[in-house]
Amino acid sequence: MAKVHPLLTSNSTGDASSSSTSTPCSNNKYLTSKRETCTIWMKSLVMQGSGCTAFDENGEIVYRVDNYDSKHSSEVYLMDLRGKLLFTLCEKNMCGFPSWKGYKSNGICASKPLFRMRKNYKSILGNKECSYKVTMRSESNCYRLEGLNSKSTAFRIMDSNRRVVAEAKRKQSRSGVVLGDDVFTLAVEPHVDHSFIMALVTVYGMIRRQI
Repeated sequence: MAKVHPLLTSNSTGDASSSSTSTPCSNNKYLTSKRETCTIWMKSLVMQGSGCTAFDENGEIVYRVDNYDSKHSSEVYLMDLRGKLLFTLCEKNMCGFPSWKGYKSNGICASKPLFRMRKNYKSILGNKECSYKVTMRSESNCYRLEGLNSKSTAFRIMDSNRRVVAEAKRKQSRSGVVLGDDVFTLAVEPHVDHSFIMALVTVYGMIRRQI
């Protein structure tokens, strides 16, 4: 299988901060001491299925979502390369207001979600910006995912101090060719749990009906 390699970028590109920021579901296995850039392909490796696949800087698969269905799903599972379940992500609809819940797997099925993601209606009133608030279960800390607009694949994730912990942009080849809107690069800052970031990216894919 051919490898998909992301465009190598400088640590100072974009708005991403180099400050150390930890996420509430930190696990040493999913933390790195340096800024990492991966490639996200909003496609499942399962034929006729929908989902997404994440490749590291060496072109190796690190995360995947496989729906085994070509249609949008209200519940998806984020896994590692070997199929280990990391997050169960569910879409809920209460009185016409959708929200998404993320359940972190630790070998057992969690009864309470680790985070809840909702559209930030107040902040986008009269604004084309797409904004979603991420509320955590066990800490007062919260996150925010902001997209340029509903059609753009570019977005960034910020913590409660407005520091950018991850940023996604349309992927370009080494020759400068912009690839399709289902392929983008994701830069994650040091000391951030990238499995948690991938869970938020997956939810954003559900919102955009890509998964």
